[in-house]
Amino acid sequence: MINKWHSWLAMTKHDKLWHQNDMTDELDEYYQETKIIKKWSELSDVVYTYTRAKWSGHNFLFPFSNWQFYLGLIYMLPKYTGRWLFFRRAGQKAGCLKAVHEVRNPHKTYKLQTIARQYQIDVDKFQQICQKQLKYWPLLP
Repeated sequence: MINKWHSWLAMTKHDKLWHQNDMTDELDEYYQETKIIKKWSELSDVVYTYTRAKWSGHNFLFPFSNWQFYLGLIYMLPKYTGRWLFFRRAGQKAGCLKAVHEVRNPHKTYKLQTIARQYQIDVDKFQQICQKQLKYWPLLP
C-alpha cells in the first residue's frame, strides 16, 4: 500500500546517499522537538523519509520500534497527501503546464520559491496563490 501511495505522489527517486542525508536531517529535527504534536509530526517525517527510500529501492533499517513506525504512518498519510494536493492545485492555478509533485512545507517562503523555479512558475504569483490557499486549506503541521 505504501509503495502505491509513493507511486501516486510520484516524487523524484534519489540515490542512497541523498536518502541517508535526508534521514539524518529528519532525525535531527525529531530529536530536537519537545512538544508532543510537533514530535509526532517529526516522527511522520522520519517515516516518510524511510518509506520513500525503500520505495526508491534502497535498503534501510527503520531507526525506531514498529509501534513508532505505525504511529508515524497514521500522521504521515494525511500530512503528505494534503501537501501534495495543495501544491498540485496551486500549480494548476498558476498555469503550470505540468503537474506539480511536491510535499514540502508550504509555510516556508524559500521552499515556495524553490518549487516555483523548479517548475518554471512565476515566483511571486506562485507565492501569492499559496499564501491565499493557506488561509483555507486544511494542512497538518
